[in-house]
Amino acid sequence: MAEANWYVVHTYSGYENKVKANIEKTIENRGLQEEILEVRVPMEEVTEVKNGAKKVSQKKLFPGYVMINMVMNDDTWYVVRNTRGVTGFVGPGSKPVPLTEAEMKPLGISNKQISVDFAEGDMIVVLAGAWKDTVGAVQKMDHQRGTATINVELFGRETPVEISFEEVRKVD
Repeated sequence: MAEANWYVVHTYSGYENKVKANIEKTIENRGLQEEILEVRVPMEEVTEVKNGAKKVSQKKLFPGYVMINMVMNDDTWYVVRNTRGVTGFVGPGSKPVPLTEAEMKPLGISNKQISVDFAEGDMIVVLAGAWKDTVGAVQKMDHQRGTATINVELFGRETPVEISFEEVRKVD
């Protein structure tokens, strides 16, 4: 089976979530779960202060674009390209170009899966970076992003810090 890659699809502005829902419904109806693996509208958390009150909301990172992790073939290309609200794939002409590893990293997307020998509650030590040699208990793990959250003492307070799986090891 061919390898799945991330592709970017251009949509009408404001139709990103509608396009995502339409593609997911088509995947379900046509049984394409093995070929179109994930549809994502990249969002970021934004804190706004209005009238002295903090308000946290979700904002689209790239308005007018939807990201799709899929195996590119005639069927999947046709399904995505002919979804209502989609204007086309991002790439030269009509040829879709997959995102590179470097383009995916800032978005928190990784194609490679890192297997780790620790779980939530285990003690780990940080091997590199600003928190080198810090020991802490794993509070939360995000396998999609490849990070673990530990509490470290900062200015006399417990503070959660997110560390990459590649920078830690389990304390024996």
